[in-house]
Amino acid sequence: MPDDALIHDASQAMPRLIEIMRRLRDPQNGCPWDIEQDFATIAPYTIEEAYEVADAIERNAWEELRGELGDLLLQVVFHAQIADDKGLFQFGDVANAIADKMVDRHPHVFGDESRDKSVEQQTRDWETVKAAERAAKAQTGTLDGVAVGLPALIRAVKLQKRAARVGFDWPDASHVLDKITEEAAELTEAAKSLPHEKIEEEFGDLLFVMANLARHMKVDPEAALRAANAKFTRRFERIEALLKERGKSPDQSDLAEMDALWDQAKREERA
Repeated sequence: MPDDALIHDASQAMPRLIEIMRRLRDPQNGCPWDIEQDFATIAPYTIEEAYEVADAIERNAWEELRGELGDLLLQVVFHAQIADDKGLFQFGDVANAIADKMVDRHPHVFGDESRDKSVEQQTRDWETVKAAERAAKAQTGTLDGVAVGLPALIRAVKLQKRAARVGFDWPDASHVLDKITEEAAELTEAAKSLPHEKIEEEFGDLLFVMANLARHMKVDPEAALRAANAKFTRRFERIEALLKERGKSPDQSDLAEMDALWDQAKREERA
C-alpha cells in the first residue's frame, strides 16, 4: 500500500498536490477518469478554469478566487503529470522554465541593469527579449508564436499588436472608425443576397476591426464585452423581477412592455 502521509500533510502544499495527481494517474490504483485523460481532453478545462479565475476577480470574490486559483493550479499539475507519464518532462521542469524566463526577462531586478526605467521602456525591453526567444525557436515571422487556441477576440488584438510593431497599423482611431463604417456597409450588402458563408466572413471582418478599435482606444475588448454581458444580465433580471411584481413572466409579456421595463432598469441604475 502507498504511504498516505504526504497526501494528508497540509504543510507540504505543492509536493502534496503533485503526489495526489500522481496517485490519481497511477495505472493500477488511480482514478479511471484521470488515467484516461490526455493533453487534448484536459485543455478545455484549463481554459475554463482560467476564465473562472477572471470571473472571480471581476466580482471581487476573494474567497472564491482562492479556490479558483487552486483549480487552475491543478490544471498545470495535471498537464505536467501527463507529460511525466509520457517521459516528456516533469513539474519541476515547468517551474524552472518559467523561473528562468522571469529572471532573464527582468535584468533590472535580477541582473545589473538599472531599475530607473519607465513602464513603457520595460515593456519595450520585454518585447525585445521575447522577439529574441522567438528567433531562437526559428519563429521569424512577425505573427509567429501567437497561439491559435486563444479566444478569437484576444488573438485578434495580439495579431494586430504584432503587425503594428513593424508599422502595419492605422495612425489613429479615426481611420479605424472609417474602416468600421466600410465593413458594416459590406456586411449589410452581403446580408441582402450573398450566401451564409460570405455573411459570416464579412461579420468576422467587422469584429476584427472592432478589436482593432479597442486596441487604439486602449480598451480590453474581452473585459468590455464581459462588462456588457454583466450589464445585460443585470437589467434583464430586473425586467423579470418587475414582471413578477405584475404577476407575469417574460413569455407572458411582449417586446413593447419589456423594452419599457428595460428603460426603467436603466433609469434606476443611473439614479
